[in-house]
Amino acid sequence: MINSNSLINKKEQRFRSLVSLTIVIIYLLILAGGIVRGTGSGMGCPDWPRCFGRWVPPTEISQLPANYQEIYGAKLKGEVLFNPVKTWIEYANRLLGVLSGFLVFATLLASLYYLHIDRIIVWGSLMAFLLIGLNGWLGSRVVATELAQYVITLHLLLAILLVFTLLFVWVRSSSSKWRVESEKTSTLRLLLAIALLLTLAQIVLGAQVRDVLDSVVKRIGYGERDSWISQLDWRFYVHRSFSLAIFAFHISIIYQLRKLNKRGQLVKLTNILIGFIVAEIGTGVIMAYLGVPAFAQPIHLVLAILIIGLQFSISLLLTPKLIATGSVNQATRLIKA
Repeated sequence: MINSNSLINKKEQRFRSLVSLTIVIIYLLILAGGIVRGTGSGMGCPDWPRCFGRWVPPTEISQLPANYQEIYGAKLKGEVLFNPVKTWIEYANRLLGVLSGFLVFATLLASLYYLHIDRIIVWGSLMAFLLIGLNGWLGSRVVATELAQYVITLHLLLAILLVFTLLFVWVRSSSSKWRVESEKTSTLRLLLAIALLLTLAQIVLGAQVRDVLDSVVKRIGYGERDSWISQLDWRFYVHRSFSLAIFAFHISIIYQLRKLNKRGQLVKLTNILIGFIVAEIGTGVIMAYLGVPAFAQPIHLVLAILIIGLQFSISLLLTPKLIATGSVNQATRLIKA
């Protein structure tokens, strides 16, 4: 019996570790996407899935045909000369996308262990696999449409949905490790649902601000970086002010959590959430007052996805009906063993 239970625990631990690694890589992929956007490398590879017609991108202009500007000029977004840095930034983003695809597929295969234990975990893993395939295709449309804003925003939203799906699988497969002592969580769940929707709206608005910023950069150039912010429209000011409202809203959430459990795991998660929000506001201030430095933009994006991911995870932990089945089945298996 001991050996049987130990084998079960090892298989489940390996699955959770694989899902955790996959989530980390997805976040790195989002970070890479932010770097691509922040450095203007979106068309660093003007074709897809190859890059300048090659599986391994060129590192110098001599590796390109003499008339490469004529071939790819319409898609190079004003780049007069070949820029290997932008090309490899975009290509590294693609490689991370391929790696994440393999990991999500591995997660799906590993989830088959739960086929007769908790099929929802298998369905969740299958959903993640379908989502990353769809988002990979959408990435090709980003190139094909030459960075159309609506495609980029949809690409980001699908990435968030993928993160949600993987977080659900991870939380459900490890639900026995989490405990919520009080059942009086309806108000808190409502607050978290509102916070999640507000944060999602803030992310979409931020994507629109980024699009306006791209237009400003295209019009006045990189040499006028200090004047970029003053050229933005009302969406930037709404986006900036809205962050303070979201921060205040989360203070009320942590107050409600402390009423439920003053020292529980959920309170620790919410404290981390507040820390991320403070850091998110900090990177926003850096961009607004220090000429939108390129390093701050991807960090700002990843923090936003970390925030919404934590909100979603806490909401799951406060909704036992969504995650309890895995724990019940696990207990049943141990009893039968």
